[in-house]
This record gives sequence, C-alpha cells and structure tokens, in this order.
Amino acid sequence: MKINAGEIRVGMLLEYKNDLWQVLKTQHVKPGKGGAFAQVEMKSVGKNTKLNERFRSSETVEKANLEETNFNYLYSDGNNYFFMDAKTFDQIEIKKDIIGEKGKLLSENLEVSIFFYNENPISVELPNQINCKIVSTDAALKGQTVSSSYKPAILDNGIKIQVPPFIEAEDEIILDTRTFKYVKKI
Repeated sequence: MKINAGEIRVGMLLEYKNDLWQVLKTQHVKPGKGGAFAQVEMKSVGKNTKLNERFRSSETVEKANLEETNFNYLYSDGNNYFFMDAKTFDQIEIKKDIIGEKGKLLSENLEVSIFFYNENPISVELPNQINCKIVSTDAALKGQTVSSSYKPAILDNGIKIQVPPFIEAEDEIILDTRTFKYVKKI
C-alpha cells in the first residue's frame, strides 16, 4: 500500500530498496527555502543495518502489508519459541532473537499476536499487561515518600523491575509488557 512520505510514523514497516525496514525515528522538516521533507531513520528487519533517508513530501513509499494471526504460546527450547494457532492447531517456531527480552514474559497458553510478512514471522506482540509474581525485593526504607521512591524487585521470570515500597515478596502484580514497568498490585 502506497503512503505519502508525510504519513510515515515510528514503528511502521516499509518496503524500500528491495528490503523490509522498520522506522525508528522520523522528523518532518519545513525549511524556509525549498519543499518540505521527512528525515527517516530505519533499521533493516533481516540484515540489522540502519539507513537514514530523506523523502520529499510529494514522494510515496510502500508500506509493508502484514498479516496478523493470534497464537497461543506452548514452550521453548534452546533457540526457539513454539506457538500454536488455536483455530487450526498449526504449530510454528520463532527464533528467540526475533522476540528478544519479551520472551521472558511468555507463559504457557498466553495468547499473542504474531505478524507475518510474506508468510515469515517477523514480530510478536504480547498483551499490554500480564500478571507476574514477585520473587524477592529489598526492604523499604523508613522516611521515604511513597510517591517518589521505588525499590528493586525480581519477578518469577527473572526480570528486574522497580516497584513501590509497599510491595513485598510473593505479591502478585500487573506488569506493562511494552515498558517493563509496574502497573498495580493484584
């Protein structure tokens, strides 16, 4: 699908120069002299290279056509995560480096959205919030104000986050999967 250069946003996937690029930064510039343009920083999905490109506002670029399918997480082995389509019961495997740090948040039967480009999985999107259990946390210091002080905690999946002082070990919390931040106690 063709889009105008002014419509390019961070996170979009573009087909450009026979490759798939994820937009990291975009800046729309209107100089005093000459036409407006978009300065775009992109990262190649397959090759892990970066590219800075300038598009005039009159130019069009090809937005990648992605197919989104819901899958349930099954298990992982040394290099891959395994997922199953709940409707067709088809199983797929995705390399751990595609999912990255978010892989630690996967739990059995968690429903995720997997995005495919040319029938190849390129990204996995978790629910915005998930439940986690605190394994250990430091003791709260007296005299600290509740609104501004946080203390380190370790979750059951090994991730280290900052939590408010009233959170103790064995507490259940809700974690934001996009920012890896504490949301609230359950």
